Amino acid sequence: MTEPAGTPEKYERADAPGTGVRARHAPGPWQAGAVVVGMVVGAGIFRSAAAVGAALGSAPAIYAAWLAGGMVALAGALCYAELSTAFPHEGGDYRFLKEAFGDTIAFLFGWSRFTVIFTASAAMLAFVSTDYLAALVPMGSIARAAVAVAAVLLLGLLNLRGLATSVRGEVVLVALVIIALLALGGAGVWLRGVDAPAPGTMPRPGGVGTAMIYVMLAYGGFNDAATLSAEVRRPRDITYALVGGMAAVTALYLIANWAYLTVLGPAGLATSAAPAAAVMRRALGPAGEIAMVAAVVVATAAILNALFLVGGRTLTALAGDTPALARLGRWDSARGVAPAAVRCQVALTLPLILWGASTPAGFAAMVDYMAPVYWLFLTLSGAALPILRVRRASVPRPYRAPLAPLLSMVFTAAAGAIFVASMVHVGGTGRAVSAGLLAIGIVTRATLNRFDATGARSR
Repeated sequence: MTEPAGTPEKYERADAPGTGVRARHAPGPWQAGAVVVGMVVGAGIFRSAAAVGAALGSAPAIYAAWLAGGMVALAGALCYAELSTAFPHEGGDYRFLKEAFGDTIAFLFGWSRFTVIFTASAAMLAFVSTDYLAALVPMGSIARAAVAVAAVLLLGLLNLRGLATSVRGEVVLVALVIIALLALGGAGVWLRGVDAPAPGTMPRPGGVGTAMIYVMLAYGGFNDAATLSAEVRRPRDITYALVGGMAAVTALYLIANWAYLTVLGPAGLATSAAPAAAVMRRALGPAGEIAMVAAVVVATAAILNALFLVGGRTLTALAGDTPALARLGRWDSARGVAPAAVRCQVALTLPLILWGASTPAGFAAMVDYMAPVYWLFLTLSGAALPILRVRRASVPRPYRAPLAPLLSMVFTAAAGAIFVASMVHVGGTGRAVSAGLLAIGIVTRATLNRFDATGARSR
């Protein structure tokens, strides 16, 4: 999950969340499809592919997992497109989870998104950067933690000063990621048949669930891509854009994995913390490796920057129903950021980095920390679609997901299966941590509500 990139601000929107306006020059299906690619493609493919390789161990199984992931992501994006246009809100899932399941579930989503999903995603991206930098300059756990902490602090400071990457800059950086993936494909063609690696072993059935956790991490922006449905010229264009865009993303990911497997083989992929750098070193020597490391580091920085922006929108959404959080969610239109929210995100991310650095693999530790909570709420969001079609049938729906209710059933079942797989994968301690985080959220909500009620009586 690459984690989440927010609303597609390439098209004209107001600065403050919740005040978005429809674009004067709305994109057609081709333009919209290109934006979908930009919102989904992230840094996850450069790191999670190794975990998929380790879990499956077979080239056919690896290709099948990435293809299946693309289909699940497409189904989810089509479902989210209907939900986000029928119930638009700066907090994303917050609004339609509230409509379908009530205030408590909505608050727990916002709480988990801010304290678990965004913070773990930020730490995870920092670890991707350090893993790739370590391919050039060997670093121990302390050095990796120091570099990751420095990256988070620097980007947090840039956001607070209103120096975050511009929308045009984000487009350039997305293009950089796509070029890097195509370069991997070119390297695979160049090295095909040269010292061909071993074909790998038979896939392990027990590894399928673990593999899908990491596959879907790389497709993690599909729910954000659905917000584009408010921008297109004609409602049916969103179907074309999402199908075309997700097909392009899936193709890019298959190309990258083909290069990994062609050059490194399943065994080499499974043991590499920086597979893209390893491929480019084989193809172009140290210069190719340096170029790939630079591309990955810049890409992770861009996505980390987007997380800080979206985190403020999440707190703004929560503050609308929980006045005690108003100060944290207050938006600074001049700088285009919620300053208190950024400070909180940085403060919550740094301990996660230190914890992750103390484990054998910081990236995997962050995935374990985040995955159960993330997939729990994606499952609930999928289930919200048929519920709201019945409960809120009178709400205008500019876009309706096709193949209803089959599509939402497929996505909800897939998301639920990955949630169960993540709970099995993290083990008893991980399950206890996930339950504890949700319990803390419930207690926090009760405390904040009591505080708000006391304040209301005193006024």
